Amino acid sequence: MKRMAWILTLLVAASASALADHVIVTGGPALRKWEDLRVQEDRHDRWWANFVRASTLRMAELRTAGGPSAPIVWFVFKPGYVTRGREDGKPYVQWITEQAQKRRVPLIWFDSGPGFIKAFNARPRGSVKTLDFFGHSNRHAFMFDYGNDIIASSTAWLHEREIPRLRRAVFARGAHCRSWGCHTGESMSSVWRQHLGVPLEGVKGPTDYRPLSFGRMPEAKGPWTM
Repeated sequence: MKRMAWILTLLVAASASALADHVIVTGGPALRKWEDLRVQEDRHDRWWANFVRASTLRMAELRTAGGPSAPIVWFVFKPGYVTRGREDGKPYVQWITEQAQKRRVPLIWFDSGPGFIKAFNARPRGSVKTLDFFGHSNRHAFMFDYGNDIIASSTAWLHEREIPRLRRAVFARGAHCRSWGCHTGESMSSVWRQHLGVPLEGVKGPTDYRPLSFGRMPEAKGPWTM
């Protein structure tokens, strides 16, 4: 009887993991007024949709691999698209909402680092199968905002010191995370695994979003590590 109960527990866990969500986290763009003040070689965030387009390409990959009903949840840093939309005179928040509706993806807006932690921790236990981050980052933090409020600076982030505030129980068995930002693999990846017990694949070096113009995912300019 004990063996049957153990097998049933494993089957239930495997079923729950198979139905768990693919989470995509999308940071915000810089303002052009700030980027225009930087020297030419440092102007690297010009297109408003760099991180949005990468996110929707990833959604397509997940649906190709897992079927048209593969469950995806989309977290987006709203203030960056409000201010960039105001600067460009475009309804970016509306367009992102329409992209989520088109793909039948629940959209969760957040407006700060603590706001992201609160929203992420509200996910059900064992409900996160994968997590992909698209946005600015450095070796110690996801930068949800960078070059939007202040030139070449971040005012909203998830720092590696805050990783212990994320609820470990939301991850499914065998969950895998990946950061498509720059330099994550140089420090944050190891802190993530240490506190959450799941890998965060990150790059030792920068990432390049220019391949989006050809319908390809961002490219690493250094080795991936976990």
